[in-house]
Amino acid sequence: MAQAQSLSSAELAALAKFDTPTICNALEIVSPERRILGFTTHTFHVARPELPPIVGYARTATARAMQPPARDKAAMRAQRFAYFDYVGEGDSPRIMVIQDLDSTPGFGAFWGEVQSNIHKALGCLGGITNGSIRDLDLLADGFQLLAGHINPSHAWTHLVDFGTQVNVFGMTVQSGDLVHADRHGAVVIPHEAARKVPAACDLLTRREAVILSAVRKPGFTVAGLKKAIADADEIH
Repeated sequence: MAQAQSLSSAELAALAKFDTPTICNALEIVSPERRILGFTTHTFHVARPELPPIVGYARTATARAMQPPARDKAAMRAQRFAYFDYVGEGDSPRIMVIQDLDSTPGFGAFWGEVQSNIHKALGCLGGITNGSIRDLDLLADGFQLLAGHINPSHAWTHLVDFGTQVNVFGMTVQSGDLVHADRHGAVVIPHEAARKVPAACDLLTRREAVILSAVRKPGFTVAGLKKAIADADEIH
């Protein structure tokens, strides 16, 4: 993750103004090669669908819950403390992306009241996982979670590794990637394209407004729709 690529708080806020589907549409303009990659492709359980989109720099980890960890207690504590150092450093805000490696992902929940509060204190806006979450009414205020499952137990949940490449429901993420997420799912925004995305979102919004105005107008006609589509195409 190169510091020079970091966005200002104003630039991050500009990205957060748009929902994740609009961000995906914009990437089709500014990074057309991203049309079929870089986004989640499965339905999530969203802890708080009413929350606005979150945008932040990825921190990555892998976890398991079906079997106890092979390392002893001292080694696990040392790893846990190193993980906290990793999560709390670098560009902010951050979003935690955790791949559950179990043959049955979501068997045990990593995320709940305690982890959401710890990660919020470490500078995270939320987490994305193919695993499970719990304590839905007790999560840290304003903390968003997108998960594959909801499960009451944490079973043997433990970290396997962190800072590595992960894949969560089709979205491949490297540590430091810029991630945008909301109740629809998540997408990685390439660093080199990030500053171009808000303008592309605005362009798409203005084009869509012409078409939506036509189809919502009393006395709608197919001819009017065709004209609106042609007019929208002329907006640059």
